[in-house]
Amino acid sequence: MLSTAPPEDAAALPARRPAVAAVAVASVGAVTAAQPAPAFPDADSTAWVAALGATGPAHEAAVERLHALLLRAARFELRRRGAHADLDDLAHQAAHDALVAILAKLHTYRGQSRFTTWAYKFALLEAGVKARRRAWQGREVVLDDDGWALVATGDADAPAAGAEMAELLHATGEAIRAVLTPHQRAVLVAITLQDVPIDVLAERLGTTRGALYKTLHDARRKLRAQLALQGLLPAAEGGER
Repeated sequence: MLSTAPPEDAAALPARRPAVAAVAVASVGAVTAAQPAPAFPDADSTAWVAALGATGPAHEAAVERLHALLLRAARFELRRRGAHADLDDLAHQAAHDALVAILAKLHTYRGQSRFTTWAYKFALLEAGVKARRRAWQGREVVLDDDGWALVATGDADAPAAGAEMAELLHATGEAIRAVLTPHQRAVLVAITLQDVPIDVLAERLGTTRGALYKTLHDARRKLRAQLALQGLLPAAEGGER
């Protein structure tokens, strides 16, 4: 049945369009009114860098202010990690080491964040190192280059998936003994099986974190290549990188 209602008055249509347009304009206005992202380095960051790079009283005052900031950051991180014993001593050590690192690397600050944010990370890093070392204080780190044998054993009665994993573990253990040096084996076992923090291991061995990272990288690269030769890893995953 056709409707007999009269058609909408065409003259009324234009009157409704301004309301729609007003909503659109308001919407666009809300978007374009967003505050611009802050530009870095800001004036405060520039002042920090200038003062720390200067000499005389200005430099000394900036160093004192920075040390206070780093000390607060270190205390916060140590509390977050549950460190209680000698917290103040650890915080001062972390703040001092962070300050030394910042002054040595001041030229690397690129102004991509606030200077205080950039500096804060140094304190958090050093506090984390101090907390891990304190947790391992008095604990013996046994460098056992044959420790992988404890887990690299197969189970003949395991189901298919378990048998495949047992085969991979056994092959990995054989590869560790065959292609890694005693030092590489000891570092791999200490970090991956004994959960020794890398900075703690570096301290015990009288080396650096960077050197241990390289040892670990080289060991893993050798293992991937060896397992790929045996068809236990895809060639792309086991190849040189």
